[in-house]
Amino acid sequence: MNYTPLDPNHMQQQAATVLCCNCGVPMDGSSGLVMCYDCIKMTVDITEGIPREANVSFCRNCERFLQPPGQWIRAELESRELLALCLRRLKGLNKVRLVDASFIWTEPHSRRIKVKLTVQGEAMTNTIIQQTFEVEYVVVAMQCADCARSYTTNTWRASVQIRQKVPHKRTFLYLEQLILKHNAHVDTISISEAKDGLDFYYSQKNHAVKMLDFLNAVVPVKAKKSEELISQDTHTGASTYKFTYSVELAPICRDDLVVLPKKLAHNVGNITQFVLCSKVSNTLQFLDPTTLQTADVPASVYWRTPFNNLADVSQLIEFIVLDVEPTGDVRGRWVLADVTVARASDLGVNDQVYYVRSHLGAICHPGDSVMGYYIANSNYNSDLFDTLNFDRVPDVVLVKKLYQRKTRKNRNWKLKRMAKEHKDIDASQDYSSRQQKVDQERAERDYELFLQELEEDQEMRQAINLYKNSKPVDSEEMQETDDEAPQIDIDELLDELDEMNLDDPVEEQGEA
Repeated sequence: MNYTPLDPNHMQQQAATVLCCNCGVPMDGSSGLVMCYDCIKMTVDITEGIPREANVSFCRNCERFLQPPGQWIRAELESRELLALCLRRLKGLNKVRLVDASFIWTEPHSRRIKVKLTVQGEAMTNTIIQQTFEVEYVVVAMQCADCARSYTTNTWRASVQIRQKVPHKRTFLYLEQLILKHNAHVDTISISEAKDGLDFYYSQKNHAVKMLDFLNAVVPVKAKKSEELISQDTHTGASTYKFTYSVELAPICRDDLVVLPKKLAHNVGNITQFVLCSKVSNTLQFLDPTTLQTADVPASVYWRTPFNNLADVSQLIEFIVLDVEPTGDVRGRWVLADVTVARASDLGVNDQVYYVRSHLGAICHPGDSVMGYYIANSNYNSDLFDTLNFDRVPDVVLVKKLYQRKTRKNRNWKLKRMAKEHKDIDASQDYSSRQQKVDQERAERDYELFLQELEEDQEMRQAINLYKNSKPVDSEEMQETDDEAPQIDIDELLDELDEMNLDDPVEEQGEA
């Protein structure tokens, strides 16, 4: 039997063909469709019933979004969490198959969020099409229940009271930057200023304990706990308490002159008793400027036998360097040298000079100005100082080099600050406008000293976040700055994050 092969052209002619009822393009009629695929995509809308606009609720105080019915979640802009929240808020999306979803960039302060969606759905029988559309979400500012309770009385359940009995605020300024970097203040209801410190209020006890653990990890503190009974149910025996944690920071700050107890100095490496405080973290680091020997004192050891400083940075005076002779001893960034100095106030008056062994040999040159403690003409009310052998106590202790900064406000970087509520220390005490002006000037002076410390110490800058200053900097004034004055490299600065600044609890400030 002979078989005749089939002609492909003959088969194509035998296939049933129809014309598209819309555009007239020939198409296969075996599927039963009367319209081609392109016309179906143009005429049939599978996204019908899915709204193009929707709302999302945003709390202006705690920066959280509402996930119905009553859960508030934290989500950054263009994050996966925010995208999932937006998709859940879109009605009718379950009728189609979601293929892709992405954000379309919008101005962060416009209170608008745009999402581009790609979906698939059945347009006709056995016909699946894919379409892309945009949905715009309006960010509705409102207040969550936790923040609403914070504005009423007797709502906080725990508080952390941080105090430090020193005449300046440099330690608190550094602690503030640590809190902002690690976002340790996220659970606070409110923050208020008090005498010698800050008060943090929380709605739950575990939030206060979390803050206490953070403080123990970054600064030398000791804490005491107290509780107050608010209410008690006599039938069930349930009681409601308010908890207060009183936290005291060690009154030893960086660059302070300290006399260590003899037993403690022997136990931490047999260091001399007359030292400088070179670093403050969860431990206190002391430096002997005459030998470059260092010793770390843990917070637990310090609070076992606490002691105060002999002098602080407010008692520094200016000296002029006349001669520098390095001894050859180097430890890290410190270089030991014999330095000849004279008080700036004595120049042209007398020929009194002082020979000092100092750790500043790497940065001091003849003609430079340095800040130091003038021991020879000082009278200290300290029992530990009276026990020292005065033959071994130097006349002058140099602390740091003084840079002549002609411009202070035109920096190319800035810090973030926490917004704090001012609380009256004593309502019966009448503070005059003159006293308030003095306090403000002192606060600005402390803040400027803190900024200068950041410029001079790279190790200190690594622990906090510095941001690029968006304000224009006067180039002429920047050129007037001393060439030797330390500057912060642009690579160390972070780009300022675009946030939805709706009464943001973290305000941004430049220099004081």
